[in-house]
Amino acid sequence: MFWIYYLILVVVLLVGLYINLVGAPGLWVMVAATLGYAWATHWNYAGFATLATIVVIAGIAEILEFFASGAAAKRAGASRRGVIGALIGGIVGAIFLTIPWPIIGTIIGICIGTFLGALTGELTVGKELGGSVKVGFGAVAGRLLGTFIKLLFGCTILGIVLFAAFPVKLFGKHASPVPTLRGPTPTTAPSGGH
Repeated sequence: MFWIYYLILVVVLLVGLYINLVGAPGLWVMVAATLGYAWATHWNYAGFATLATIVVIAGIAEILEFFASGAAAKRAGASRRGVIGALIGGIVGAIFLTIPWPIIGTIIGICIGTFLGALTGELTVGKELGGSVKVGFGAVAGRLLGTFIKLLFGCTILGIVLFAAFPVKLFGKHASPVPTLRGPTPTTAPSGGH
C-alpha cells in the first residue's frame, strides 16, 4: 500500500513543480503532499526533519523569487501599477497565452503576459511608450529569474523528498515509529554440573 502512496506523492510533486511556472504556490503543494504522505505512512518514511527542511527551502525560494521579480522591474523604472500589471499579466499569460509546447510554451505565455501587463500598467500612469517597453522587458527578465529560482529550489525539494520518502522498509521488517519498552533479555545460565 505504501508504494501506491509513494506513486501518488511523485505525481503530486511533479504537478507542484510544474505549477510553479504559472506563479501558483507549487512549492507549498509539494510541502503539503509530503505532509500527507508522511501522515499516511505513519511517519515511517518522511519525518519531521524532512518536512522542516523542505519548509525552509520553500520559504527561502519564495523570498528570493519575490525580490528577483520586483527588483528587475524596479531597476527598469517600473511604477507600482507596472509591477502589479506584470504579476497579473504573467498569470493571465500562463493560462491564455501558452502555446502547445510542453513547459517552454508555458514560459513563453508567461513572458508575453508579463510584458503586456507591465506595459499596460506603465501606460496607464502616463509613461511614454519607450519607457513602458523598457519596463516590460525588465519585468520579463525578473519573472524569468524568479521562475528559474523557484524551479531550482523545487527540484531540490523533489530530490530530498523522493529520497527520504522512498519506502525501502517495505521489503523488511517495519521499524516502529514509537520505540517500545522491553524488559531485560533473559540470559541462560551456563551449563555445568552441581
